[in-house]
Amino acid sequence: MSDIPNLYIAMISVHGLIRSENIELGRDADTGGQIKYVIELAKFLAEHHTVDRVDLFTRQIVDKKVSTDYAQSEESIAPGASIIRKPFGPKRYLRKEVLWPYLDHFANEILKHFRAIRRMPDILHAHYADAGYVGSKLAQLLGIPLIFTGHSLGRVKRKRLLEQGMTEEAVAARYNIYERIEAEETALATASMVVTSTHQEVEEQYQLYEQYQPETMEVIPPGTDLSRFNPSRIPLPRYPYYSSLKRFLNDPNKPMILAISRADERKNIAALIHAYAERKTLRERANLVIVAGNRDDLMQLNSGAREVIRNILYLIDKYDLYGSIAFPKHHAADDVPNMYRMCAKTQGVFVNPALTEPFGLTLIEAAACGAPIVATNDGGPRDIISNCRNGILIDPLNTGEITEAIETLLLHRDQWRQFSQNGLKGVRRYYSWMNHAKTYLQRIKRHMKTSRRKSFYISSGKRLLKADRLVITDIDNTLLGDMESLHELMDLIHNRSNIVGFGIATGRHIESAVNVLQEWDVPRPDLLITSVGSEIHYGDDLKQDMDWDRHIDYKWEPESLREFMASFPGIELQPEENQRKHKVSYYIDPSIAPSRREIVRLMRENRFHVKVIQSHQQYLDFLPLRASKGLAIWYMASKWGIPMEHILTAGDSGNDEEMLKGYNLSVVVGNYSAELEPLRKNPTVYFAKASYAGGILEGMNYFDFMGEIKMPEEGNA
Repeated sequence: MSDIPNLYIAMISVHGLIRSENIELGRDADTGGQIKYVIELAKFLAEHHTVDRVDLFTRQIVDKKVSTDYAQSEESIAPGASIIRKPFGPKRYLRKEVLWPYLDHFANEILKHFRAIRRMPDILHAHYADAGYVGSKLAQLLGIPLIFTGHSLGRVKRKRLLEQGMTEEAVAARYNIYERIEAEETALATASMVVTSTHQEVEEQYQLYEQYQPETMEVIPPGTDLSRFNPSRIPLPRYPYYSSLKRFLNDPNKPMILAISRADERKNIAALIHAYAERKTLRERANLVIVAGNRDDLMQLNSGAREVIRNILYLIDKYDLYGSIAFPKHHAADDVPNMYRMCAKTQGVFVNPALTEPFGLTLIEAAACGAPIVATNDGGPRDIISNCRNGILIDPLNTGEITEAIETLLLHRDQWRQFSQNGLKGVRRYYSWMNHAKTYLQRIKRHMKTSRRKSFYISSGKRLLKADRLVITDIDNTLLGDMESLHELMDLIHNRSNIVGFGIATGRHIESAVNVLQEWDVPRPDLLITSVGSEIHYGDDLKQDMDWDRHIDYKWEPESLREFMASFPGIELQPEENQRKHKVSYYIDPSIAPSRREIVRLMRENRFHVKVIQSHQQYLDFLPLRASKGLAIWYMASKWGIPMEHILTAGDSGNDEEMLKGYNLSVVVGNYSAELEPLRKNPTVYFAKASYAGGILEGMNYFDFMGEIKMPEEGNA
């Protein structure tokens, strides 16, 4: 990357408890290996000579139940790398599944940060589906290359939950699984590069996606910090954590069978206890040490963790393992390397019996300290053991296999020593963070050319309007439909033109929009977003925004699209006057045409980078991936310095959805189409009782849009 110096990399990781030191790994299902991964990645990327700055954007949390560390707006990770925490949604700590309605707010906060520092990143890297949603919106708006790492994938999770007997309805309700999968599909469509940890992810997991593009996927295994994880010659009793384990064990010097994970059913800790307890020779020869997060009061844990720990305690009692098993309540992050070293010092074994394991950071940490490993024959462990030749793969559902593998390593000392040495060498060769950062930056160069142009989103301070707020409304069935309420709305805006500006966002093309507004005696708007967000015009002279026109042309292939769609039943191309440079429009007969969902699938599988918008059950529009009413409004607001909180949008149908659910105030008029019903969960969307312009007036009154503007509280999740 020497030809592209001084990179600014913006990383996004939305959920969990993220801080640079004493990471609370295992505290809950959201604070797992991903948290450690993003911190370490930011740190080691910042050390590379081609990187100037790395910012890790996450959620600011103000909650008495968690540390005040998570309320700090900024925290240093290392020189050149920082955590930037932005407030969005309720202040308190929330599980990831309930954050979805607030992600547009987060995206807006990140964009405001870029404007405040007057610098746009060269690369965005989004981690997990929720960050993929945020990163895709920012990448599509800013034209910045997106890197995506899924960590764990919604389609895989849905498949496994259904196999376990959970109903489709329960999966959807508990995990927002369809929203998650759609965000992953969008991220895969937007991403210039997808970083995976294993070949299995590429071949078996991402292959389930409609946007499966293996040529964009790079297998770059996570690293481990070799300055923290390494062997030691300290005698066993001198390890700081030795005394903590000694109170549990009759003979703490026996070989240690060590497992470290979250208290999560998928980690399969119970199977390891069964494997250990049911083999007398194993109990006599070794101790079992289980570290499953930190806990004070069992009743304060979430239900999943509480059930796992209760079962562990039950099995300890059932098998009478007192004196041969340690199950400590607390440990600090600095204790973990010493646990691995103690395992190696006693010539023990590190075991990961998880049902599924996307990668397995604990496995390379253990190996870096000299401990051989026994691990599930799934995902990351396959690659780790293939590279390092330092352990045995097992079927996690077969306790006999787990027992045999552990005994093999404990009984055969020559093999134990060989695996220990292989692990030390293999980790340094394949899994150091410095090598990871170097490979990461090399692969970026392979997939993208980073533009160093000054972004037009950092403007010179010009304003589109003297007013400080803007009403933007759809035309048909929203603004127009009732003459009396229309005149009342236009009079209100005209009389307060020093405060509020007026804009249109419509599926109509510019000529049609101007003509119908004239027919209804509507004054010329300050802003017209037309053709479903593919064109932007300003002022009385209808000057077109050519920056937007060039921006959305990215990967747009209208001729190939028309050719592909020509044979579909129930889909008829609209007249030429309804076609635009960046919009291909059809009439659709839902009774014989493929469903919108099927059309979306076909677009993705055939590599069309488009958005598919269906409205009123009769119109079908295809737009470039970067175009939509919502993105056009966001672009306009960013370019002209208008806060999104000072924009009120109004609409009635599916092609209004994106502009209604962004972090602006929104009104769904009373005569809306049922396709907008899901927006009721969005805190900034108001469903009016009145129809047409009367609904817009009702919404303006609800938000006090002509007064101080009442932003809804985001505290009801």
